[in-house]
Amino acid sequence: MKTSQSLGNMFLVRLFAVALAMPGLAILVSNKAFAADPVTNAMQAAYGPYRAALFKTNQNSQSESQAAIEQARQSWSVVATKFGSAPPAPYDQDKAFAASLAEVSKIYDKAAGEIGKNELSDAHETLEHARDIMAEIRRRNNVIVYSDHMNAYHAQMERVLIDGPKTLAGSNGLLELTAQTGALEFLAARLGGEAPAALREQDEFKTMVAAVQKSVADLKAALFTRDEAKVKDALAKLKVPYSKMFIKFG
Repeated sequence: MKTSQSLGNMFLVRLFAVALAMPGLAILVSNKAFAADPVTNAMQAAYGPYRAALFKTNQNSQSESQAAIEQARQSWSVVATKFGSAPPAPYDQDKAFAASLAEVSKIYDKAAGEIGKNELSDAHETLEHARDIMAEIRRRNNVIVYSDHMNAYHAQMERVLIDGPKTLAGSNGLLELTAQTGALEFLAARLGGEAPAALREQDEFKTMVAAVQKSVADLKAALFTRDEAKVKDALAKLKVPYSKMFIKFG
């Protein structure tokens, strides 16, 4: 029996596959930092190479995955070397900070070993855990970055997509799924409202966030028709706009 975590990981694999299959879609390798403290800025700068490694391990290219994981390791090494022993505020009171940085490094090392054996699917799954640790570091220290809003939307979208068919089949299924879509609608709005000003000024960002919000609006409209065929069609169209936005701005 698959756990919710394994189902989530399987969904991410499919999500990345859809996104990476899109011609002309570039992966953002470096995140522009919008935080106010040097540690978060450094972690966000290292997040772009991490995402690239995550994507490359899902492309069935060992050589490209090796290059990507090495860049991710080097970027994270800068964070660990500069801040691991004495981080400034707001991380200076976090007793688990150094251990968490080291745990991310271990994950990269393990993934690199799996890539070396051409076990790219295993490496992809291994790398997923690094994102959780990074998010937990920020959570412990009351730091929020735009990636957290992207992750929150993704978690609810995953719930809607994975549980949606089962929900529809149950009693009051349309009503239950409508309630879940309401939460997704709220989080989609936050993708626009919580974006840094520098992002909100970019035409590409505005186009992508509008596409995500439209996909949710379309699902909501389909639910209001009470036509299950239309609902299933709208569900199938949620992934692509989010995938594009996550790769570029996530």
